[in-house]
Amino acid sequence: MDDLFALPPSSGIRLDMTDAEVVFYAHVLTPSEASEVFSVLQAETQWRAEKVFVWGKWHEQPRRVAWYGDAGTEYTYSGSRLQPTEWTATLRQLREKIEALSGSQFNSVLLNYYRNEKDHMGWHSDNEPELGDSPTIASLSLGAARVFQFKRKDKKGGVNSVELTSGSVIVMSGATQRHWVHCIRKETRMHDPRINLTFRQIRRRK
Repeated sequence: MDDLFALPPSSGIRLDMTDAEVVFYAHVLTPSEASEVFSVLQAETQWRAEKVFVWGKWHEQPRRVAWYGDAGTEYTYSGSRLQPTEWTATLRQLREKIEALSGSQFNSVLLNYYRNEKDHMGWHSDNEPELGDSPTIASLSLGAARVFQFKRKDKKGGVNSVELTSGSVIVMSGATQRHWVHCIRKETRMHDPRINLTFRQIRRRK
């Protein structure tokens, strides 16, 4: 992995969503690059089965997760508190490239491992206090393609969907998290595993 971006990324496509800034880059990593990075992350990541508190009950998340970042970048969501693991060389290199692509800086990354078509992510917005009012979140997808969906919190309009293919990046910024929620639903047809990395800037605790 001397250079994860052997080819320049394609121009981003801005999704047609009011009160949001969402840009999709379809070919940031080549298929061979994405496959190599997937294999490395699948093997070296400290995957965990975390529980979240939803609707008054604790539930095991329907995927495996890992949290890496700088010291002091503790992250809490849905009652689950994650302490950062130190960056690996692979994650540092990926962060550098994603920062160059997005024009933003990140001090942490949440990794999600979707083992099959049954693993999913429910409707939510990334609006935790430590992310700030208008966070920029850059999401890199590796492995099986899955459909990423958006809908407005005020329920105006329908659902916006984009297929997150291996090697693609979607960047959410501005007021997106204030006005929209997003999800990855269960699938009925079989899917190979998928790894998703969401790079974030956490406000450090004092």
